[in-house]
Amino acid sequence: MGGVMRAWSNAQPTEAERETWKEVDVVLKDALGILDELQAYKGAGQEIREAIQNPSDEALQDQAWAAVVPLVGKLKTFYEFSQRLEAALHSLLRALTSETYNDPTQHLEREQALAKQFAEILHFTLRFDELKMTNPAIQNDFSYYRRTLSRMRINNVPAEGENEVNNELANRISLFYADATPMLKSLSDGTTKFVSENKNLPIENTTDVLSTMATVCKVMLETPEYRSRFSSEETFSFCLRVMVGVIILYDYVHPVGAFAKSSKIDMKGCIKVLRDQPPNSVEGLLNALRYTTKHLNDESTTKTIKSMLQ
Repeated sequence: MGGVMRAWSNAQPTEAERETWKEVDVVLKDALGILDELQAYKGAGQEIREAIQNPSDEALQDQAWAAVVPLVGKLKTFYEFSQRLEAALHSLLRALTSETYNDPTQHLEREQALAKQFAEILHFTLRFDELKMTNPAIQNDFSYYRRTLSRMRINNVPAEGENEVNNELANRISLFYADATPMLKSLSDGTTKFVSENKNLPIENTTDVLSTMATVCKVMLETPEYRSRFSSEETFSFCLRVMVGVIILYDYVHPVGAFAKSSKIDMKGCIKVLRDQPPNSVEGLLNALRYTTKHLNDESTTKTIKSMLQ
């Protein structure tokens, strides 16, 4: 496992990894900007409230619309980025689950740069969803946009900004943000799709990579000797997010999920690691396990695990 541990440092791509690595690197570079924009997203709550309270004041209606249109442009960008992220995930899964090596540990040791990128995608995803969960303005802005747009259509008012998001795209974006953890849902669906499109690939190739990564994170987080090597609090929370991300993907893809007795992930150990952190720093991650997993409420999930997540 030591070799896998090193995969989280600044691993450089080997010749065999380079093509996939470059493709994913472009997406990851943009991910930082997306997080900055989401963090700075304030919404048009004030303008919308004033427009709704004064329906006959045209100037206020115009102000609210002018405030919402550029914000919807941002929400569209975030949504489109989720599709790019899913494509990047597919490229990494193709590489990390291929028959090149005998087992997932070998994949993660020999393709360290790709393993690191996979971890970075998960870290971004959980960070995005944490920010989205605490920002109600996103859904309010978008539903105001859609309501106003349909009113303009009924009244035959030309709406600049409509070319930004047509009706069909608005439906898809609306579904995306309706989910508590939209990026995670998109990645989970993407992983499920990857498995169903690659029927010739044993499902274990995918689930074993995920469970191995979960184990690596858990060991790094709970072992003082490894923890002392974390360069910062940032690395520590990176590891926590990645652990939760791979658990959720595993739970989607594995036929019986992450919580069953036969699961290769030590769920009690993973939840304990989360529970041992200051509550406010992990509430979003515990919520992701509570609400974004597929099998938590199955009968096969033990009472102990259910009560640990209460």
